Amino acid sequence: MSDLYEHELKDKTLVGVQGNPSRCSGYTERQRGFACIGLDNPKFSANVGGALRACGNYGASMIAVSGHRYQKQPTDTMKIYRHIPLLQVGDLHEIVPHDCIPIAVDLIDGAIPLPEYQHPERAFYIFGAEDATLGERVVSWCRDVIYVPTWKCMNLAATVNVVLYDRLLKRFV
Repeated sequence: MSDLYEHELKDKTLVGVQGNPSRCSGYTERQRGFACIGLDNPKFSANVGGALRACGNYGASMIAVSGHRYQKQPTDTMKIYRHIPLLQVGDLHEIVPHDCIPIAVDLIDGAIPLPEYQHPERAFYIFGAEDATLGERVVSWCRDVIYVPTWKCMNLAATVNVVLYDRLLKRFV
């Protein structure tokens, strides 16, 4: 088996080197649009580091963290904060990018299952803390509410990975 692998995705090619993520080249061409991530008062800094890594792996353009629980974390092994903006803010609603759709990601009644969701071109995904729901305080200003169907609750970083991967997959397939 070759160390190189290629996946044909529509008319684009995703190329990488197995076992060596530092040499992955990512997309050969970027599409219009972007994804931003908002973490609402995350409890564990390790999950913020994992979310940063997900942003780097799946091409998110920005990550914002509300609250005061985040500190620099060794789980951000790629040091993504050096490559995309990492904002620490009091309220995520104040920094929704222009013409961007805010999307709450939460396990609440009425949320759309991720497999059925069509991602907008410009999205700002907001994820709740590990020990709380987003609640009406955030959901009230989000156009959409989605959830990842699972048997049990996922951790914050894992959920960010799944949502960004789903976005990537649906844009190319």
